[in-house]
Amino acid sequence: MKKKLMKNSRSLLKILPKKSGRDNKGHISIRHRGGRQKRYYRVIDFKRDKIGTAKVLSIEYDPNRNCNISLVEYEDGEQRYILHPEGLKISNTIKTGESVPIKVGNALPLKNIPVGIEIHNVEIHPGQGAKMIRGAGLYGVVLAKEDKYVHVKLPSKEIRRFNKESMAVIGRVDNASHKYEEIGKAGRKRLMGIRPTVRGTAQNPRSHPHGGGEGRSGEGMIPKTPWGKIARGKKTRRPSKWSDKLIVKSRK
Repeated sequence: MKKKLMKNSRSLLKILPKKSGRDNKGHISIRHRGGRQKRYYRVIDFKRDKIGTAKVLSIEYDPNRNCNISLVEYEDGEQRYILHPEGLKISNTIKTGESVPIKVGNALPLKNIPVGIEIHNVEIHPGQGAKMIRGAGLYGVVLAKEDKYVHVKLPSKEIRRFNKESMAVIGRVDNASHKYEEIGKAGRKRLMGIRPTVRGTAQNPRSHPHGGGEGRSGEGMIPKTPWGKIARGKKTRRPSKWSDKLIVKSRK
């Protein structure tokens, strides 16, 4: 049975164009993608820049992410989708502002969040919109404050400095049990848009460096990608990034 959408929330839905793993030139940049069911993209409010109070109207499934989302309505009637924090219920209220209470679902700058509080949906640059800690069951912890930075412990155990003016939401993201979910059958993967992956050793030698040989044979070499590059063990991260200077303690 299809869920009837609220009139205002229809403007938050867009048909998600199907790229099938191709980049802006039409070349396949991600292999084993194709098919999948048509789905709507829900426009999520990652900025949380609307000051005021909103009421939670519903908690919904989102096919584009591994956590649930909440439809909230502000006092002026505007509706927005947000990532659903664990513990937030229908008819509860959330607030956004400089000095709102420390309560699950409320959004405020990092400088006003006490040390030891769990947060998610964190901005890297103030006003840009949240880029960090958005997955199901994830949360960070405010550890310390110094000058214009706030130290946050990320889910990877890395400790990183964020601008104190960056917005964050109190609490952790809902649906922590997502990692235990079983796909169940191959057909569900196809509906998700993921095609089968064939082992290199089962392919023709012209298609993969591991291919060929009589019967079942091993790789016979240092594991390689289909393009001949080392597949395992070689570090691929760039030697340095602009944001490395913000790392207080590495996740390694």
